[in-house]
Amino acid sequence: MWTVAKKLRFRLVLPLWLSVVCLAFYLSAGRTRSNSLSKRLPISPSVSRSDSPGPRPPSTALSVDSDRDGIPDAAELVSFRDRETFKRAFSRIAEMQFYRISDQWNSEQRDCAGLVRFAWREALRRHDRAWLQKMGPGYEDLATDISTNYLDRSPLGEKFFRTDFGPYKASDLSEGKFAEFADARTLKNFNSRFISRDRQQAQPGDLLFYHQPWVQKFPYHVMIFVGESDVESGEARDWVVYHTGASAVDEGMVKKVELSVLDQHPNKRWRPVESNPNFLGFYRLKILD
Repeated sequence: MWTVAKKLRFRLVLPLWLSVVCLAFYLSAGRTRSNSLSKRLPISPSVSRSDSPGPRPPSTALSVDSDRDGIPDAAELVSFRDRETFKRAFSRIAEMQFYRISDQWNSEQRDCAGLVRFAWREALRRHDRAWLQKMGPGYEDLATDISTNYLDRSPLGEKFFRTDFGPYKASDLSEGKFAEFADARTLKNFNSRFISRDRQQAQPGDLLFYHQPWVQKFPYHVMIFVGESDVESGEARDWVVYHTGASAVDEGMVKKVELSVLDQHPNKRWRPVESNPNFLGFYRLKILD
């Protein structure tokens, strides 16, 4: 009887003991595998999750002024195609004001510098159907746009005329060193660079500056060199267009004339020749550099 009881107890205990041994082995193997993986995998820092991402670091692209001319690289036209497209549009829009002044040109800003500002701004816009309808007839072949830096995407927005010396700094915008307005002196000193007093070096879209101190209220005057006209037929390749500015008797007007004709101007102060000290020379917009 005792022998039978011992056999029964052994049969009951053996499976239980085997189960405990298996469980211990399984737990030990799992711990070893976990430790092994932790050694092979990098430990990631804890990530704080939130419904909205944190603030992104400010981009420094706008602050780059590689040629230190005061205009950020992001606001300049860097490709040959964009520069040529802009020069053609700029010159053509200015020239068209001689034939018919666009209603889009504010009547209170119609002077020599105002013509430059207007043509510059409109050359940067998208020349889509809406723009053509606003400008009126004569601009249909300006449908080609610059591929970058449209006015509505410009990092400077509408304030793309520089008003102070020095290379560009990120604080210039907040300090008011760019504006929507620029007179002839501001265009010369901060937004263009001297090329030459020799007209052979001039390109379409370049500016001609004069300085007439002690003669008139605003001593600086600017004209736009068109070169060969897209509108005027003939062999002339030295057209310029400019606004005479308002006077006490009238509001002034837009004129278009050949340099060779200006060479014979009855008032020598307005002759665009190297011997005239009042003629400062040809200047190129910095956004084209």
